Amino acid sequence: MKIKKSIYTIAMAGLAFAACTKSEKAESPSDIDGKIFAKQIAVLASDSLEGRKPFSAGEEKTIQYLKTEFEKLGLKPGNGDSYFQKVPMVDILSKPAGQLVIKNDKGAVAFNYLDDFVAASRHVQDQVKLTDSELIFAGYGIVAPEYGWNDYQGLDVRGKTVVVLVNDPGFGDSTLFKGKTMTYYGRWTYKFEEAARQGAAGVLIVHDTKPASYGWAVVRSGWSKSKLYLNSDDNNMSRAAVEGWISMESAKKLFKLAKVSDTLLTAAGKKGFKPVPLKVRTSLVINNMIKKSTSNNVLALLPGTDRKDEYIIYTAHWDHFGKGEAIKGDSIYNGAADNASGTAALLEIASAFTKLEKKPSRSILFLSVTAEEQGLLGSDYYTSHPVYPINKTVADINMDVLQPFGKMKDIIIVGKGQSDLDEYADEAAGKQGRTTRGEPDPSGGWYFRSDHFNFAKVGIPSLYIENGSVSVTHGEAWGEAQKKDYNDNRYHSPADEYSSSWDLSGIIEDMQLVFEVGKKLSYESTFPGWKKGSEFKSIRDKSMGK
Repeated sequence: MKIKKSIYTIAMAGLAFAACTKSEKAESPSDIDGKIFAKQIAVLASDSLEGRKPFSAGEEKTIQYLKTEFEKLGLKPGNGDSYFQKVPMVDILSKPAGQLVIKNDKGAVAFNYLDDFVAASRHVQDQVKLTDSELIFAGYGIVAPEYGWNDYQGLDVRGKTVVVLVNDPGFGDSTLFKGKTMTYYGRWTYKFEEAARQGAAGVLIVHDTKPASYGWAVVRSGWSKSKLYLNSDDNNMSRAAVEGWISMESAKKLFKLAKVSDTLLTAAGKKGFKPVPLKVRTSLVINNMIKKSTSNNVLALLPGTDRKDEYIIYTAHWDHFGKGEAIKGDSIYNGAADNASGTAALLEIASAFTKLEKKPSRSILFLSVTAEEQGLLGSDYYTSHPVYPINKTVADINMDVLQPFGKMKDIIIVGKGQSDLDEYADEAAGKQGRTTRGEPDPSGGWYFRSDHFNFAKVGIPSLYIENGSVSVTHGEAWGEAQKKDYNDNRYHSPADEYSSSWDLSGIIEDMQLVFEVGKKLSYESTFPGWKKGSEFKSIRDKSMGK
């Protein structure tokens, strides 16, 4: 008996030592070593997945692969008994029937489709009309109580078409809003949303290259194709019937016809600006070609222990562009960096969480969303149809385009200054001997261009990192040159392919960083918040009953 007890004691001591060693290993960032990542990205960026386009055979292969990998890790289905959340979408090709003609009793101006204006409709119907709709210049088209700004105050725009400016007043006056750092009120998507809330029949954004951060060619290209939208229960009838843009040159012709000075463009950025009825009208017919389809988000859950009803979400979009125009004989848009990298990182980080000896108190949801490339649609659907309560969701940590440029001395927090998650990232970066900084050009509104943004829109603090620029080995100029080379030669092209020669060391550090942020959050009982001045703070406060 003594011998058996002695053996038992020794065995248990050995197990305890092994567990301790395992715990120390698993709870160290070094547990993320990139081996799983290299395997996963090679699969996700392979030709066999056909560029991972929604509604294609590539989608089915991709989502089934992710489901299998999550099952291997022992993660539970994230949507009841399913690993999938169906995302209903509608593909609409909108074509205006002729020119955009604007007139009054004194004359008319006519604008050509694509050259002078673009227009489309989200309404799921074959034909949409604006009939003798009055145009009103509504400044920036913003309602922002926290900045004391309301371009629609006292204005009834029902049945009317509003003409608004891109960006926000801070672009022209650093004392307003957040200065050169674009708020969501400056984003073109917001302009359309607010016009719909106000009941407008139509909305036209005046394009201006600097505040938009891109030229008219980008608008023209994007609006000449069919667009994917979420298919809402009301067939998107709550949106304005017509959404579009006009060029700056067209806007000035419009103002001339209306006999108002184009100094209105400057006046709109001053406090106290009042909307101006232009006393002109327009009619427009848009014909739609409609195709309905359903895609899928993929969800896997690691349940927490004593705070399992609170959730931390890691997101990465699985989709890319599928097959398209051949470039140098290659027609498969593999999207290795964008975003097989983030999707592979999702699997690697999920694996690291399953190995923790001290299990997370909070539940961790690993969410790979669809149709980011079509307008952040999968994440939009999740946040408007959440599987888990918004006010119980602690944070979203998003990964999109992780670059194989090696180790960097810095890391970029896109939207730095928005939430308390900055400090979590600062701490994790500091442990790596790195520094954090904001994106170089905050006037471009980059915080609003990936999936974390839809979580921010409903008040959930959201962290989105990009790889830094200051290479440990080669310096900052080299790091910036690598980014430029990717944007110029591989971004959204068949050349965005995985290679076994990739230097993954920097990506590994970035994965370790976001793992550490989530791990710390998973053991806490407090909720990170938005910083004072964030346009999302009041939304969170309301959802939390503050």
